[in-house]
Order: sequence, then structure tokens, then C-alpha cells
Amino acid sequence: MMPWLYSALGLVILLLAGDALVRGAVNLSLRLGVPALIVSLTIVAFGTSAPELLIAISAVHEGADGIALGNVVGSNTANILLVLGIPALMRALHTSECSTRKNYMFMLGASFLFIALAFCGTFTIWSGLILLAALSGVLGVAFYEARVHRRNGKDCACEDDLEEIEEADPDMPYWRVCTYLLLGLIGLPLGADLLVDNATIIARMYGISETVIGLTLVAVGTSLPELATTVMAALRRQADVALGNVIGSNMFNLLAIIGIATFVGPISVDPEFLEFDLWVMLAASLLLIPFVFFKQDITRIWGVILSVLYMAYMIVLF
Repeated sequence: MMPWLYSALGLVILLLAGDALVRGAVNLSLRLGVPALIVSLTIVAFGTSAPELLIAISAVHEGADGIALGNVVGSNTANILLVLGIPALMRALHTSECSTRKNYMFMLGASFLFIALAFCGTFTIWSGLILLAALSGVLGVAFYEARVHRRNGKDCACEDDLEEIEEADPDMPYWRVCTYLLLGLIGLPLGADLLVDNATIIARMYGISETVIGLTLVAVGTSLPELATTVMAALRRQADVALGNVIGSNMFNLLAIIGIATFVGPISVDPEFLEFDLWVMLAASLLLIPFVFFKQDITRIWGVILSVLYMAYMIVLF
């Protein structure tokens, strides 16, 4: 029983520490005069992926490669089937009004690149450099287009940027900023170690592979922030936020998490990933085509379909 409790505690610490780090980093950047646009494209994106990153680094350091990869692959699958499915059960997501084609194509490209590198058998530091180079290209394009859009748009771009960043408070005192940063920097490695160590114990106790634990317990846990964001977006009728959140999160998981983790050590790829899980992740990604390209809404019926598909995947894994 204790490993389950410690795993849950580690997950809670991770989520709270990740939120604290984002708040501290965002407001420190704004106090130092970094434009809100750059903050939103880089610091917020990296900060919200901090729990997954620390889990991957901790898992690689502990030799639990299955948890590191399972977290990324499982999170991407959960983000589409579960994170979009559950909110759609509550209220239809009007994705027909969204324009996410370019970012979706970037996400698909990242998926194919990730799968191709996985078939090499091991993610080495060279694999990591390729993934990070692709991420740099995506961020470069996003930054350029955002600058052009702001230049051709309204004069109050800075205020608009700040409104898009929920954690932004340019007047936050430095002592509070430092407190957030300290809590995040201490809490993230502590939570990651707790979760990875006890998830490994659970796997051994029940004869379950580390890969399955990474794909389920760890992946679903680290997808909770995305689920909360998407549920609130659905209630506020902000389908663009819901879909953009999932696409952006998946792209960062594939390119940044494993890319950075390879600097800790090589990550071996379990044959289970090559035979099944990577293809489930890709199939889930392709399910978004009707909503991205053919202006379909994610209705309650689609919510049922996506949720049932995820439940079926869980049953197959166990």
C-alpha cells in the first residue's frame, strides 16, 4: 500500500512544484524585461512540461528506461483520447472554428521523427540533438509568425500577451518570485524521485513491466494538468485552447522531454513500444484529422468514442 501512497504523493508534489516553477519563471522574466511573447512561447511551454522532464531524467538516471519512454508515449495517447474525450462528454468542443493545421502538421512530423529514431533501438545523445533541433525549428517558426501577427495587429500587443499568460503578474514582489522558484526547483526532483522509485517498486510487486507503469500510472498522472486545462476550456467554450493545449503538449513531450533526457544517458527502447504502443500513439494522433482538416466538432458521441478507446487500450495493456 505504501508504494501507491508515495507514488501519489510524488505526483502531487510534481504538479504543485511544476506550477510554482512556471509562476516564478514567468514573473521573473517579466520583471527583468523579457517580452511576454517570448515568455509564452518558451518559459511557459517548457515549465508546464517540467514534471514529465524530471520524471524522464530521474528514470534514465535510475535505469528505468521503460518509465521514461512510457511517460512520453502514454501521455501523448492520454492527451488525445482522455484529455479531449472527457471534456467532450460534458460539452461539445467546437473545433470546427479552430485553425490548428500548421501546429498539427508539426506534431505529426514530430511523431514520425520520434518513431523513426525509436527504431534505431536506443535514443542516444545524437537522437536527442536531432529532436532538440526539430524543436528549435518549430519554436523559431512560431516566434517569427507571432511577431509578424503582432506587428500587423493591434497596438496593445503587450497587454494581449499578458492576458494570455494566466501566471503573469508584472508587479509580483521579488521575494514571492524567489519563493516560487525555490519551491519548484526543490519540489520537482523530490517529486520525480518519489514517483519513479515507487512506480518501479509497484511494477516489481505486481509483476508488471516498467513500460506498462510508465504508460498508465505515470502517464495519466502527468496528463492531469492538461485535463484540468481542457475541462475549463470546454466549460468556457474555448475549443481553440483545448485543442491547442493538446497539440502543443504532445509536440513538446516528443521533442523536448526525450531530447533533453538523452544527455543523462542513452535510453533503450523496449520492443513492446515498437510493436504496439508507438502505433497506438500515432493512430490516436491521426484521429484528430477530421477535427483539424474537415471542420468537425468533437461532439459528445466523439467524447464517448475517444474515452472508450482509451479504456480499451488500458485493458489491453494490463
